[in-house]
Amino acid sequence: MAADGEGAQMMIWLGALALYLLFRLWYDNWRGPMKPAEVEAFMTALTARAATDHESANNAELRDTIRSFLDNDDGREFVMLNLVKIAREAADPVTGAMTDGRVLLQRYSKPFIKALFARGGHPAYVARPAGGYVDAWGPGVPADPGWSIVGLMRYRSRRDMAALVLDPRFAAIHPYKIASTPLTFSFPTSPMLRLFVGPRLWVGLAIALGAALMQLTFSH
Repeated sequence: MAADGEGAQMMIWLGALALYLLFRLWYDNWRGPMKPAEVEAFMTALTARAATDHESANNAELRDTIRSFLDNDDGREFVMLNLVKIAREAADPVTGAMTDGRVLLQRYSKPFIKALFARGGHPAYVARPAGGYVDAWGPGVPADPGWSIVGLMRYRSRRDMAALVLDPRFAAIHPYKIASTPLTFSFPTSPMLRLFVGPRLWVGLAIALGAALMQLTFSH
């Protein structure tokens, strides 16, 4: 009986280890930085879309910025900072009916978050501004436009971002994003200091806790 109990406990911890390894296989980038051929293929596809896509794809300066970001891929995760102003009301791109801007944005954001999650990404932080600018100076700094949302989106890699940009599933719903957000700023960031526990740690702790509770159950 003791041997059976020890075997069951061993299986519990081996299962927990396997589960955590599966999580890391999904969450981490194991393919390294983008290769030059991948970057070239992406830029060719992005340029081909410029004739029919929204303003960003037609902006040569933005395309150059994206290319530089991909050319300098370090293979690591990054966090996209998004400042978004949501329209109070906007015309539905399909029906033309005036619709709450948040409703229109959700028609884009919900499918996008699912696709982001499938590629190891997720929202890291989303908040509403609690007030106007308390610090803003320098030549050319615009007035506070009244931002609606501040969002930090974690991407597993720059390759995953590129794949999401070209995902054909978003062609039909991207007009909802354009209609609902008259003003937005987005740029990638690399973490310098973290004072919060990331998923690599808390998922591991949660799995270990579950395994420990199962072990206690089998031992009684």
